[in-house]
Amino acid sequence: MPHARPLRLLACAALGAGLVAGCSGPGPEPTPNIEAQPTATPAPTPTPTPTPTPDPWVSVIATAPGDTVDVYAEAAAAAPARTVTAEEVVSLPGQIPLTFLVLEQQGDWLQVSLPVRPNGSTGWLKAADVTLSTTDYMVEVRLTEHRLLLHKVDQVVLDVPVGVGRSEVPTPGGVYYIKELLQPPNPGGVYGAYAYGLSGYSPVLQSFAGGQGVIGIHGTNEPELVGTDVSHGCIRMLDSDVTRLVTEFGLPLGTPVQIIE
Repeated sequence: MPHARPLRLLACAALGAGLVAGCSGPGPEPTPNIEAQPTATPAPTPTPTPTPTPDPWVSVIATAPGDTVDVYAEAAAAAPARTVTAEEVVSLPGQIPLTFLVLEQQGDWLQVSLPVRPNGSTGWLKAADVTLSTTDYMVEVRLTEHRLLLHKVDQVVLDVPVGVGRSEVPTPGGVYYIKELLQPPNPGGVYGAYAYGLSGYSPVLQSFAGGQGVIGIHGTNEPELVGTDVSHGCIRMLDSDVTRLVTEFGLPLGTPVQIIE
């Protein structure tokens, strides 16, 4: 069903408890923890198309109606293997919904990517436990080229420079998805105007400044470093570019992102 096209990834945002791997350079940086910045707010995201389609350029998104969802090891399993909670995976539980990227559907069961360690974790949800929607956007990050490309169907609608992780704290490759969007209380701070939190985590940092080492995409107050290996694993964009992702293109939660070399 979703993504018959090749996916590509995007990364970095660290405003919430557990949202960022670490996005600034080698020196000290402010704590990227929403608990330490209580005025940070979830940025509104558009409502995705409500009906999934078989279009190969369309990705399917599953959204839980509450703050918990049972995850099963396989389709039609008798009992859940675990429960994923908003408290463990998003910065503002109760304000940001639990969202998953659907990989496959078998009858009343959905295989989804999970926003938990280790990267690449998957599980099965009951279709009755979530609401399905779709998006025809997909984000690609090319690490060597320091570029971020936004695809809509088969067209590239944005191609901009980005900063990525340094060699000792690299940005991890793989397919992820956007799990949250935050608007920092200080748009002139290290996270810029907006920060997307992804479903992936740093392969090196188990925690960072009070968070869980989540990878994300965000703006920056050091635009001169965009286009270089500069962060602790996050992907930095110019504020004007990340603002376009939010206000012009309106990427919904669940949008797939792939990081490639």
